[in-house]
Amino acid sequence: MSSAHRRILLVAHPNRPDAIHLAREVAQRLLGEGIGIVLDPMTAQAVDPGHDLVSIGDGDRPAEGCELVLVLGGDGSILRGAELSRGSDAPLLGINLGHVGFLAESEREDTDATIERILDRDYAITERMTLDVVSRLDGREFARTWALNEATVEKASRERMLELTVEIDGRPLSTWGCDGVVMATPTGSTAYAFSAGGPVVWPDVDAMLVVPISAHALFARPLVLSPRSRLAVEVVSGNEGQGVLWCDGRRAVDLPAGARVEVCRSAEPVRLARLSEQPFTDRLVEKFDLSVHGWRGPRPNRAGP
Repeated sequence: MSSAHRRILLVAHPNRPDAIHLAREVAQRLLGEGIGIVLDPMTAQAVDPGHDLVSIGDGDRPAEGCELVLVLGGDGSILRGAELSRGSDAPLLGINLGHVGFLAESEREDTDATIERILDRDYAITERMTLDVVSRLDGREFARTWALNEATVEKASRERMLELTVEIDGRPLSTWGCDGVVMATPTGSTAYAFSAGGPVVWPDVDAMLVVPISAHALFARPLVLSPRSRLAVEVVSGNEGQGVLWCDGRRAVDLPAGARVEVCRSAEPVRLARLSEQPFTDRLVEKFDLSVHGWRGPRPNRAGP
């Protein structure tokens, strides 16, 4: 099999020695197979500071021209990989070095088998919904970003709650005194939205979630909406507390009183490389260490690393 012109963007947690060590091993293995390795600047500084082995990706679009983004780390590293792959067709494949690693496709002990699958291009690709997020003040846009897991409007100070009005499809739903509101995708339903009391949504369900955080209101239940819905959260004018918008826990925007955050489904999904057809139920059981004691159903045969 020819490996001419094949390139892979390698992303590793820059402050974890185990991730850096594994990244060097993986890079040497892939280079030995004739596959070009690209590092984003943050990974390169830790893995290959002399730039002797690999090329450094463009700061804005490092995955351009790469067939895959291989991430070594936990879910935070995979979310960074999603940032780096945005705007390209390169799918993400994560090797979990973290605790839960819900977005990862394989574990550290499966690295050799995973590399073999990459060499053979033996993986399927699925697409995950993302969100477009726009912030406005007095009708003027002052920030634009996106999210794979969730966009969250939160209070900026611990001692003050926020007063937020939630709008769905152009109509006001409710005003809450709260710690914040999570607007999530099905992928993000097992992340912050889950911690805030939201439902787990299977990833093949098209939906958006709204989950209030510690809302002081009679009607403050999690909502599951159409993917075509248009959400908005307004920081009520005259509210003493300042808010902050967080997207995937990585990108932050300060929100003054009167600010409005608009959220809708993005036309640009994130692509994930899958190595097995493991049902989502099995992933939930594995990642959350759920007890299935007493179950006597059929045991499917599954292939994978």
